Amino acid sequence: MHQNIKNLIYIQNEIKSKIFKHKIKDYNPNIIAISKTFKTDHILPLIKYGHIHFGENKIQEAMDKWPEIKNENIQIKLHMVGKLQTNKVKFAIKIFDYIHSVDNIKLAKKISDEQKKNNKKPKIFIQINIGNEPQKLGISTNKIKVFYNDCIQLGLDVIGTMCLPPNDSKPEIYFSDMKKLNQELGLNEISMGMSDDYLVALKYHSTFLRIGSKIFGQRS
Repeated sequence: MHQNIKNLIYIQNEIKSKIFKHKIKDYNPNIIAISKTFKTDHILPLIKYGHIHFGENKIQEAMDKWPEIKNENIQIKLHMVGKLQTNKVKFAIKIFDYIHSVDNIKLAKKISDEQKKNNKKPKIFIQINIGNEPQKLGISTNKIKVFYNDCIQLGLDVIGTMCLPPNDSKPEIYFSDMKKLNQELGLNEISMGMSDDYLVALKYHSTFLRIGSKIFGQRS
């Protein structure tokens, strides 16, 4: 068995154990295998095993790697998890099924325009600057409701929120805040939790866990 599959199974078992410990019913989070910088020979074993959700953070890399794979494996769902520039939206719409990093009105308007042209609506996560850090991207917590309503008016298929909590602190308080914000917006999906903190995110019902190095190994 390929090492990446062994890694994925280990993570799946960890998740099941943690969910059982927290006594969370009817909860089955999705694992997004973040495959940035890894070539297709690392990805294909996971696809053959039956894994569906994969993530990239650069448009060009996704365009180089995924069109052929997706044509041959129509069940695959590809997630854009990195910063998306407005001039790259026309490419992103064609290949990505989910966009996790919508964080400004200019980008939201561009996605609205391009999804009409392509007759394809990706599922959208609004990126929230949950720690209100000046150096980080994302909508500030006090502006999220207005921005969410703007996105809905533009016809975006907003399904949830996403965050990157501050690096220098425990993520638990931020995950808790994200859960509350999501509930206030009436949204069901949350994209939070990465290789270092996904088990913590489970406690706050994250529905999409973005896991890279723990599946694929350290990037060179």
